[in-house]
Amino acid sequence: MNDKRIVFWKVSGSGNDFIIIDNRNLSLNVGDLPEFARRVCRRKVSVGADGLLLVEPSSTADFRWRFFNSDGSAAAMCGNAARCVARLAFENGIAGSTLSFETQAGIINAEVAGDIVKVRLTDPSPLRQDIRIHLSGGECDLDCIDTGVPHAVCFVASAEACDVAATGKEIRHHEVFQPEGANANFALVINRHKMRIRTYERGVEDETLACGTGVVASVLAAAGRRFVDSPVDVAVQSGETLRVYFSRQDGTFSEIYLEGKVKIVYQGTLFEDAYR
Repeated sequence: MNDKRIVFWKVSGSGNDFIIIDNRNLSLNVGDLPEFARRVCRRKVSVGADGLLLVEPSSTADFRWRFFNSDGSAAAMCGNAARCVARLAFENGIAGSTLSFETQAGIINAEVAGDIVKVRLTDPSPLRQDIRIHLSGGECDLDCIDTGVPHAVCFVASAEACDVAATGKEIRHHEVFQPEGANANFALVINRHKMRIRTYERGVEDETLACGTGVVASVLAAAGRRFVDSPVDVAVQSGETLRVYFSRQDGTFSEIYLEGKVKIVYQGTLFEDAYR
C-alpha cells in the first residue's frame, strides 16, 4: 500500500467531531502538522472535522495526545475530544475502561462504559465575574474561567434568540481577551440542575454543535452565582445532553467531571489528495 495513506477514525462527541490518528509508533510523516490539520479538517473537500487528534506514546500515562483545532491552531484541552479519544483508545485496546492520558492542560482521567464516557478535567482557573465589555450591540457582562482553555460566559434569557456567530465572534476577538482570545458561551439557566448552552469556539471560528470545556465553564459560572447545584444536565446545539459534576468549597471548584455519549462513526484511509 502507498505509504502516504493514513488510517484514521472519525469520532463524534455530542456533535463535536474529530479525526483521530494512532501515531504511537511516531511514523506519521506529513510535514507541517498545523497545515495538515487545516487541510484534513476542511469540510466537503476532505474528511472535515472540528479538530485533529494524534495518539502518541507517554511515559506517565496510557498515552499522550496532540490536539489541533480545525484552523490548525494547537489547543491545550478539549472536553469532547477527550471523551472521544478515551472511547477510541478503549475500543482499540490502547487502554482499559479506566484510563489516563497526557494533554498540555495536564493529565486527564477517563472512564468508559459502553458509549458513555466520563472525563475528569483539571482544576480550573479562579472564576472572574462581571467583566463588562463594549460590543456593537451595547454593553455585555461576562463571567470568565479557564477550564483547560479560556472561556467567557454570557447569561441570556433565550439561547435560541442569540446571534452566536456574530456576537460570539466579537467576544472571541475582543481586546480584553487578547492575545489568546476566548471562547464565547451563551448560557440559559432552566433550573438548578438543567441548562441550555451555545458556544462560539476559538480555533473553529464558528458555533459548534457542542463544546465540552464551554459547557463546564458555563456550569461553573452559574454555580458561582448560586444558580445551579451539581450535577447539571446541559442541552447543547446538537440536541444531545452533557452532564457536569463538580465540588465547590470556599469558592474554589474541584473534582470536575464531564459525561456524555461518544459515537465512533467510521474508520477510513486518508489518501494524499485529502491533505495536499
